Order: sequence, then C-alpha cells, then structure tokens
Amino acid sequence: MSTMEQILELARWAPSGDNMQTWRFEIAAPDHLVVHAYDTRDHCVYDLDGHPSQIAFGTLLETIAIAASAHGLRADIARRPAGRETHPEFDVRFVADPAIKPSPLLQAIEERRVQRRPMKTTPLSAEHKRLLEETVGPGYTLTWLESRDQKWQAAKLMYNNARLRLTMPEAFETHRSIIDWENRVESPDKVPANALGVDAMTLHLMKWAMVSWRRMATMNTLMGTWAPRLQMDLAPGMACAAHFVLKAKRAPASIDDYVAAGRALQRFWLTMTTLGLYMQPEMTPLIFSKYARENTRFTANARLEQAARDLQRQTEALIFDGQGHPVYMGRMGYGPRPTSRSVRRPVAELLRR
Repeated sequence: MSTMEQILELARWAPSGDNMQTWRFEIAAPDHLVVHAYDTRDHCVYDLDGHPSQIAFGTLLETIAIAASAHGLRADIARRPAGRETHPEFDVRFVADPAIKPSPLLQAIEERRVQRRPMKTTPLSAEHKRLLEETVGPGYTLTWLESRDQKWQAAKLMYNNARLRLTMPEAFETHRSIIDWENRVESPDKVPANALGVDAMTLHLMKWAMVSWRRMATMNTLMGTWAPRLQMDLAPGMACAAHFVLKAKRAPASIDDYVAAGRALQRFWLTMTTLGLYMQPEMTPLIFSKYARENTRFTANARLEQAARDLQRQTEALIFDGQGHPVYMGRMGYGPRPTSRSVRRPVAELLRR
C-alpha cells in the first residue's frame, strides 16, 4: 500500500453529518491529493447555508494532516479560489519535514465515535479540561455546561429542539434517508438503527412511521413525540459529564473560517477520545437559532418558524455570553463505549477517477 493510500485509509474515518462522507479524493500525484467536497444544502434542512458541511470538511482536512504525520509529512492545504461555494476543492500537498513527528492523536482517528446513549456523570477532571482547552488552539474557546442546573437547561433545550425537528416535514426525508435499518450495528454510509439511543419498542414504531410522512404525522398526532425525545434528548442530556460549546473568538464569515473551526473540532474530539471520553453532537440549537436570527426560511409551517424563534431565545440565554461565537455544541462523558457505530465507505469508493 502506497503512502497516499495509507493516509487515505485513516482520513476516511473523519466525521461527517449523518455519516454522508460528502467528499471524494483525487490522487493527482504521489505527493498531491485533491479533495472534492460538496455540501448538502439542496436537500438537507440542517445545512441550508452549507456551514455544517464546511465544518465537516475541516475535520477531514485535519484528519489528513494528522495521518500524514505518521510518515513525517507536512500537509500543506489550500482551497482553490475558483471552486463553487457548494462544491469547494482543496489541494493537499505532502512535504517531507524533519520537524514533523507522529501525532499523539493518530491512534484515536479510527477509535473516535458518537455515543447517543447515557454516559457516566463523573465530572470532567481539571487536567482533562485543560488539555481539551489547549488542543482547540488560540482562536477558540470552550464553554462548559457542567453543573446539574446547566445540564438540566441544556437537556431541556435539546428536548424542545427535538420536537421541532420531529414535527417538521422538511426534516422527515433527511431522517428517513440516513437511518440504516438493514445494518443496525455498523453502517458504511448511514447511521445504524441501534445507534439511535432508543429502546426496541420505540425503534419499531420509528421504523413503521418512517415509511411516509403521512404515517409519521399520524403517529405524532396519536402518540406525541415525547418518547423519542425523552430517550434521545432529555435523559441523555442529564446522563453525561457536561455539555460544551466550541466558540470562535472571531465571528466566522467565510468557508475557510468554518473549515478552520472543523479542524479545531477534530483535534478536540480526537483528544477527547484519547482521554476515554465520548461525545454526541448537539447542533440543532445552533442551526435553528441562526436561521431564526437571520430570517432564513427553513419550513413552510409558520407555527414551526415561531417555535424556532422561541428556541433561539432559549439557546441564547444558555450559551450566548458575549465570549466568542458558537460554532459547535455537544455533550460528553466517560464511557461506556458504544456498541453500534457508523463506519465508512472503503477508499476505493471515495476515489474520483
């Protein structure tokens, strides 16, 4: 296996929204990789401005740089200015550099995973918080929500956001398309059903309802949405060490700014993995707050638009403290290790020929 192939074998494990792996690789030369990325704004209500996808591009590029360190290579990365906003392209050139040593995060690349089920409530140690704050770099800060009251407020915020996303027709197709009902333990290109964090009965009802929006709307009317929200949002929101918010010190304004945030996020997530910590993304409060703040039309239902404005106030009261600009949010804790996870497509399927 060539050096480039070894780098890509690790790079493919970078996280992406709902495991969609929105990039393809072109090997232009033995030392030159082109990453052809694309966002999902044309079909995903959670990505209407492309920023969540751009953060994911950053996690990929950081993973490539870390993987290259195993070979004493520096990854020089530049976005092609002529690329479309929805389809940015990145040149990655690998340069031998004696100053480059194998990254301590290498072993965590493949081990990193999402834990949607309850975690231990053991508080984060001061040393672990220091290491995590250090790894995001000087352009970012971390806000910790770790007291019982803060965790309760964050759990309620997620519970309320879940009602919005579960009753929104525009989100239904995204949810239906990303759950893998066949590969319930490990899915190469979706989220395996067993990783959703709900019990067997709720999972069975979800599978039945996701056949069509008509079924989903009927179930929402007859049974409400409290069961999945309780299991996927409220209970896990308390069963963790803390919630966190990654904030940029300077307001992100360009693709490159969001890519840089993604690189910081991946360092944070991999460092967390080396410390025995797991994480679940909690991006919907940030996404819908931004839509409400910028008057982005995300649904044809006026009632849901009003709900988003209410959630915006709740989100800002909890995490907007004037100290930086939120770019990512999640909950984290020590163990247990997830037994079901998203895996990845093989490199051969990600190569653009």
